[in-house]
Amino acid sequence: MEMMTPVNPPSRPLRHVLSSSQFDRAFLDYLYQLTTTIRRFDKSREGIVYLSSLLPHKRAMLYFTQPSTRTFLSFQSACHVLGINASEIRDAATSSERKGESVEDSLRTFSSYVDLIIMRSPIAGLCERVANMLDATPRPVPIVNAGSGPDEHPTQALLDIYTLTRSLRTEGGIDGKTVCMVGDLKRGRTVRSLARLLTNYDGVKIIFASPEGFRIEDDLRRDLMAAGMAFEETTDFLPAIEAADAVYMTRIQDEYDVPGMGGAEDYRRYHLKAEHLPLLKDHCVIMHPLPRRDELDVAIDQDPRAKYWRQERNGMWVRVAILTMLFGVNDKVQLPEL
Repeated sequence: MEMMTPVNPPSRPLRHVLSSSQFDRAFLDYLYQLTTTIRRFDKSREGIVYLSSLLPHKRAMLYFTQPSTRTFLSFQSACHVLGINASEIRDAATSSERKGESVEDSLRTFSSYVDLIIMRSPIAGLCERVANMLDATPRPVPIVNAGSGPDEHPTQALLDIYTLTRSLRTEGGIDGKTVCMVGDLKRGRTVRSLARLLTNYDGVKIIFASPEGFRIEDDLRRDLMAAGMAFEETTDFLPAIEAADAVYMTRIQDEYDVPGMGGAEDYRRYHLKAEHLPLLKDHCVIMHPLPRRDELDVAIDQDPRAKYWRQERNGMWVRVAILTMLFGVNDKVQLPEL
């Protein structure tokens, strides 16, 4: 069983989860410890029952007006683990927004029914606007950003950090490693959020490998430079993955296509195939936020370096840990091993 050096909880309570920029190294180290501890409760019936007893008095709303299966079920399952009663809205057309009500007014109404709102929206920046609005009301419920347009996906980045830390623990962790991010880096919100979290680690280098039309945006480039993060951008896929300790594959985000934006033909050069596996380091971690298309060969699934299925399970437990922190019961799971 993994031995962990105890890490103190953050000095300030977790209020909202809006952006990966709000988290520092101390928070990430604590979240790793908390999540790993929580997972041990799942090893016994008594532990499972205990977790479900922590928050049965709380209610959450899953407000997912952008298509989602994995993130939705991951958060829904995390609520169930803790005994939280979760309701849902999956289509804004079924609410009063169809009658012309603003999304802000809708969510302020919903906040009177629940203790937490978990949001996934195609509108960039909406989660932060709603959080600021509710903070100025008598019922300032926490907001969790479960994906906001092509902008941010902070909980995906947190589970990615957890997966990287766990996968590289025999190699000294994330510090000093090279992470190669591949694909639609212009519109991939998971890339944007993870890159910002990686600035909290020492000596990390990011290689962004993509077609010219899918390079990272200037705002992320500026943020990484301001943080002193070493990074390079390249169109050469194979040399990039050879240098990497972790390869993070992504799909083309064509739901955000605008006229004149293409690149599918060029993107074929950025597919990770089984024939490329000998080029990777023996300890290299292969990741993908899913869903995948042709950019990640299914023949790689059985390779021990493939961690994308583990990412999905890790995601639920990381979200369980986040919910315990939002409701201030994280101290109740810092117990001896079951």
